[in-house]
Amino acid sequence: MKKSIFMVALLLGAATTSFAQKANLDNPFSLEGVMNFAGGGVTWEAPNVRARYFVNDNIAVRASIGLGDGLGTPRSESYNFSDTSGAMAGTRDISRLAWNASIGAEYHLEGTERMSPYFGLGINFGGGSYNETWRDSDGTAWVPGLDADVDYSQSMFGLQLGAGLDIYLIDNLYCGFELGLGFASYTYGDVTTEVTTPAGSTTTVDYGGTDSYIGTGAGSASVRFGWRF
Repeated sequence: MKKSIFMVALLLGAATTSFAQKANLDNPFSLEGVMNFAGGGVTWEAPNVRARYFVNDNIAVRASIGLGDGLGTPRSESYNFSDTSGAMAGTRDISRLAWNASIGAEYHLEGTERMSPYFGLGINFGGGSYNETWRDSDGTAWVPGLDADVDYSQSMFGLQLGAGLDIYLIDNLYCGFELGLGFASYTYGDVTTEVTTPAGSTTTVDYGGTDSYIGTGAGSASVRFGWRF
C-alpha cells in the first residue's frame, strides 16, 4: 500500500512541476502500456499494447492487441501423479490461448497545455481455446488405463463507450486514465470430451452457448503510460 501511495504522489508531483506541453501533429503516433495497482503494491503487466494515430488535433484512431484473459490465468499447467510405488505414472496437462483486439476512435477536447480529455468509442473482439489431457489419471490422481481429452473454444464481440484523460508529464510522455461503459457478447463452442478406459472409448459433447454483459470497463484501477513520436 505504501508503494502505491508513493507512486501516486510521484505522478502528481511530476504533473504539477513539469513544464511539458501537449504534443502536436509533429508527433502523430503514440504507443501505450499499462501499469496495474495490486493489493501488495505496484505490478507491471502487459494485458495489451495500444497504438494511436492523430488525424488532426482533435481526432485520433486507435488499435490494440493483447494476449491472455486479463485474470492472470497461466497459459499452461502440468500435474504429475504417482503410483503406489511413488514413481510418476499419471499426468494432467492444460493449455490455453486467449487473445483480444480493439479498434476505435477518440475525440479530444481543448483541455489545457498539459491535459487532454477525450471521449472514445471502440469495437472489441477476441477469442480463445482450451485443451486438457489426462494420461493414466482422472485429473486428480493416478488411475491406470484412463485417458481423456477435453477441447473447446470461445469468441467475443463488444462495444465500448468511454471517457479518458491524458496528462503530459514531460515532452511526449504522458499517463492516462480511462473509464467506460461496455457491452460484450461471448460465444462458447461445443465442449468435446473423449475418454478412453481399458473397457473402451466414449465421446461426449456438451453444446456451447452464448452470454452477454453490460458494465464499466477500461481500467478504473490502472494507469496507462504512453509516448508520442
